Amino acid sequence: MTETLIRGRLLSFRRAPAHAADTQSFLYEDDGALLVANGIIQATGTYADIKAKAQADTIEIDHRPHLILPGLIDCHVHFPQMQVIASYAANLLEWLNTYTFPEECRFVETAHAERIATHFFDEFLRQGTTTAVAYCSVHKASADAFFAESLKRGTLMIGGKVMMDRNAPQGLLDTPQLGYDETRAVIKEWHGKGRNHVAITPRFAITSTPEQMAMTQTLAEEFPDLHIQTHLSENKEEIDFTCALYPDATDYTDIYARYRLLRKKALFGHAIHLSEREADAMADSGAVAVHCPTSNLFLGSGLFPLKAMKRRDKPVTVAVATDIGGGSSYSMFKTMDEAYKIQQLLGERLNPLESFYHMTLGNAVALDLSERIGTLEPGTDADIVVLNAAATPAMRLRMETISSLAEELFLLQTLGDDRAVVETYVAGKASKPKAEALRTEA
Repeated sequence: MTETLIRGRLLSFRRAPAHAADTQSFLYEDDGALLVANGIIQATGTYADIKAKAQADTIEIDHRPHLILPGLIDCHVHFPQMQVIASYAANLLEWLNTYTFPEECRFVETAHAERIATHFFDEFLRQGTTTAVAYCSVHKASADAFFAESLKRGTLMIGGKVMMDRNAPQGLLDTPQLGYDETRAVIKEWHGKGRNHVAITPRFAITSTPEQMAMTQTLAEEFPDLHIQTHLSENKEEIDFTCALYPDATDYTDIYARYRLLRKKALFGHAIHLSEREADAMADSGAVAVHCPTSNLFLGSGLFPLKAMKRRDKPVTVAVATDIGGGSSYSMFKTMDEAYKIQQLLGERLNPLESFYHMTLGNAVALDLSERIGTLEPGTDADIVVLNAAATPAMRLRMETISSLAEELFLLQTLGDDRAVVETYVAGKASKPKAEALRTEA
C-alpha cells in the first residue's frame, strides 16, 4: 500500500458555524498533514503526529503555507450548458427557449457529448470542485458520456438523464415510458460504478406531463435511496405557468409532493419564492433547497432568503451551487461571493466561515454524503483542494494586512478564482488539469 503524506494548513468543518467566531465548529492545524492511501484519508492531525505514523517509504508533498480543505462541492449544474454560459436574455423562459434548448439538442450526438464531458471535468477540477450534481440532456448518450468521464477521472459525481415530454423542441422530448426505461438503463449501467451516483431527473413540472410525473414517482419508489433533482420556484412567470398546468395542486411545491418526490435527498434548484406553507413542506420532508446565486442575479430571478430559511422554526436544508450555464461562473468562490451580496441586499450577513462550510461539509450533509466527502476526517474519500490566498498580485498585497483565518477565507471568496487553486486531489490523486491541457483543440 503506497502512502502519501500531504502537508499544509488544514481546515475542515465539524458542523455549521453558529457565528463568525465559532472556532469549535472546525478543525484548523497551522502545520498539519493528511495521510492518504488507496484513495482514503487514513489519518489527520499535526504534521509531527502524522509523520510519526507514516511508513518509511511514504511520499511526502509539502504544500505549506497553503490551506488544505476538502474538495469543493457544487449541488446543481447543467452539463450540456457549457456553451450557453454568458448568453444574453431577459429572463429564465426566454433564456431556455432561445439558447438552452437548441444547445441541448446537440447532445444526441455521442461525439459532442464526449467532447463536452472532457471540458466539463477539466473545468470543474481546475476550480477545485471534486463533486457536482449534474443534469445531463434528455438523451441517454449525454448521461453515458458524463458518467464514463467521471469513471475515468475517479470522481464522485451525481448525475441524471433529464426527463421531459412537453414544452420543449421535438429533439428534446422523450415519452413517459422512454424516460422511465432510459433512466432505469442509466441506473443499471452507471449507479455504483466507480464513485458514480445516478439521480432521478425530471427537469421541472413545466416540461413533464402528469403521466411522466407519475412515471417519475414509480422510479422514486423503486429506487428510494437515489437522489432526485428538479427545479422549483425560480421566477414568478415560471410559477404562474407551472400552476396553470397543474390546477389541482395547492401550489408549485405541492405538485412534487403529490408525486411523492418531496423527500430526503431530493434537490430543488432555486426555490426562491416559496410561501410559508411550501417552506414548511420542504422542511418536514427533509428536501433540499439549492441556492444558485450567480444564476439568480444573471437572470433576474430574485433574491434567495438563505439566512431566513435557516432561521425558521422549521429550518429548510440549503445547499449552494453554480447552476452552470444560467450561472455565470464555474467557481464556488464566486458563487459564495454573490451569495454574500444577496444576503447584504436582504439586510443579512453571511460570514466567511459559513460560506466555506456551505461549499464543503454543508453541501455534503445536504447530499447525505458527509460520511464520504466534504471533510478531512479519517476514513473519508481523499478529495482535497489546496488553496493559495496570495495567488494574484492584488490578493498578495491584501494578504500583507490579513491577520486571521476568517479574513483569509473572505479574501479567497471575494478575489479568488482558479488561480488560487494550487492543486485538486481526487481520491488522493493530483488532478488539476495542466495549462497545456486546456488549450483549444486545433
